[in-house]
Amino acid sequence: MRRFAVWTPGWSWPSQCHVCGQWPAWPLCEACRQRFAPARPRCPRCAAPASDASPCPCRARAADRVLGACVAAVDYTFPWDRLIARFKFQGETAWARTFAGLMRDAPGAGALLDAADGIVPLPLTPGRLAERGHHPPWALARALVPRHPDALRPDALMRLSDGPAQHRLAREERLRNLRGAFAVPAEYLSRLRGARLRLVDDVVTTGATLDAAAQALLAAGAARVDALVFARTPAPHERAD
Repeated sequence: MRRFAVWTPGWSWPSQCHVCGQWPAWPLCEACRQRFAPARPRCPRCAAPASDASPCPCRARAADRVLGACVAAVDYTFPWDRLIARFKFQGETAWARTFAGLMRDAPGAGALLDAADGIVPLPLTPGRLAERGHHPPWALARALVPRHPDALRPDALMRLSDGPAQHRLAREERLRNLRGAFAVPAEYLSRLRGARLRLVDDVVTTGATLDAAAQALLAAGAARVDALVFARTPAPHERAD
């Protein structure tokens, strides 16, 4: 069975595992990888943990979804929530390589990448980019396909607005807030026709943002849009008490 290489370029010397503190280790030791990022069955449409006992609740709104498949590597829980915060807000961009390695190893990810005509990082508005100082989805996308930079489509999608804060809104409210939030530049219209595209993002919650981005790409002529994300936020009914 293929193993995830816990060392990645960008971390020049071994030190402590950033989760358990083991020494010597790279950013993520193998024991923590197996404990906190095990391969697990997930719903192919929303990346929720799959259950044989009942169908995924996302089937009830399947008619409203435009995104094809969604593959996630981990749940947005300990220790990933704090490591993602360091990656996104504290400028620790080298985490992109570790996260991308886990994303590539997620069930279904290899097939999506192999069949992709283009990799599209979820864009940020200029204001949000200036605020963070870097572009996390772009860093993840670049680390996902280090040997195939020609597959990246960083300019294929523009984010026109962030809209109101969405973290406490229901999915339907998020979709309303995101109407008109994404657009495809005119020079890309002919290049996207019939393309199979893969959106890349760090965290997915309800999937509304990915759906809005996929809608813009499909309207521009893409044949299909799927998503690869690092972490999926558990829905309230999925969380342990």
